[in-house]
Amino acid sequence: MKLVLASKSPRRAQLLTRLGLPFEQQSSNLDEIWNPEQSPEENVQRLAKEKAEEIVSNWSNALILGSDTTVVYGNQILGKPETVEDAARMLRMLSDSEHQVCTGVALLLTDSEGSILDTVQFCASTNVRFASLSDMDIDAYIATGSPMDKAGAYGIQDDAGALFVQEIHGDYYNVVGLPLQALYQQLKRHVPDFARSLWSSYASQRKFESS
Repeated sequence: MKLVLASKSPRRAQLLTRLGLPFEQQSSNLDEIWNPEQSPEENVQRLAKEKAEEIVSNWSNALILGSDTTVVYGNQILGKPETVEDAARMLRMLSDSEHQVCTGVALLLTDSEGSILDTVQFCASTNVRFASLSDMDIDAYIATGSPMDKAGAYGIQDDAGALFVQEIHGDYYNVVGLPLQALYQQLKRHVPDFARSLWSSYASQRKFESS
């Protein structure tokens, strides 16, 4: 069974690679439309499923993984900033306060003809607290260009945005973009053969790295 990541996110790809999982990657061109009548958790799960469904016809005998992450501050949804001013606004909002990172995941299992056999959806949330940010912190970070392609205008993995994170309650990898613990639990429950193969893939990678 092939694993297909329905995302162009390098961070999600790095997480799967770290586990030693062989996978294909095909980005979705879905126009991500937020439904104000749905909760953040419902929205990210729906969008994750729609991303996976958009590419499903291209893959048979596959497990397609769609994912969507958003940052929630109070009642506000913080997506990717549209301008540097928008990025500065978000970072000032997050300064010295707590927010939530919600990631929705959809797993679509396909048969030999590319038809969907089963669909699993779930969501994980992590609380993140920022330290107090100075204008210099915000201006210097924005000058790197890094905030512009990230929900909430910051990244936590391989990114200077990690300097702002004071405390986390929940799955760190959920903030990166893929809740690995919740994903593993769902794989064990719904695709046990694939969950078992994860360990052999990881073992093979470890042997290769140590050789």
